[in-house]
Amino acid sequence: MSEAEQLSQPVVDEKLLVRRARDNDYRAYEQLYKLHVGRVFALCVRLCRDRDMAEDLTQEAFVQAWRKLSSFRGDSAFGSWLYRIATNTALSYLRKQKPFLNSLDIDDVPETGYRETHDEQIGLEQAISDLPDGARAVFVLYSLEGYTHDEISKQLGIAQGSSKAQLHRARQLLKRSLGAGINHSGKSSV
Repeated sequence: MSEAEQLSQPVVDEKLLVRRARDNDYRAYEQLYKLHVGRVFALCVRLCRDRDMAEDLTQEAFVQAWRKLSSFRGDSAFGSWLYRIATNTALSYLRKQKPFLNSLDIDDVPETGYRETHDEQIGLEQAISDLPDGARAVFVLYSLEGYTHDEISKQLGIAQGSSKAQLHRARQLLKRSLGAGINHSGKSSV
């Protein structure tokens, strides 16, 4: 959407939409859905690495939000509350799919030298998608969604030290992944 199109869009009073949705105004909830579906879907894709499943998880998050709407106190923005529901929905799915918590153990990852340039980026989204589940979850929650290690440790049921270690691991793996497409002349081989 161009800047001119964004400026011509009507300003939406999200608090009013939430109040109307609480009163079973489905059109108001539909507007809230349209406002937030893109970011919720992107979060689910980052966490589960499967676009089809991310669509299902996005819908599930909005269904849960609708059911819990009466418990939304408004202490935070509706979007923040909704993203926490989406995060919990995706993490719950991951835990059920495989021994997710086992993947939170730290593997011995050899350190390699790394020189960062603009030419070496092979796609941050793909690199994040390729991270192991535990490292990806912590990286997304901390670096992209802004959760603290304390909040992450509570959501994932791990120690804060494990959250910090997984973040370090994710960053090291991303550095290696993003640096993999660089040849010795410093130019991208991708």
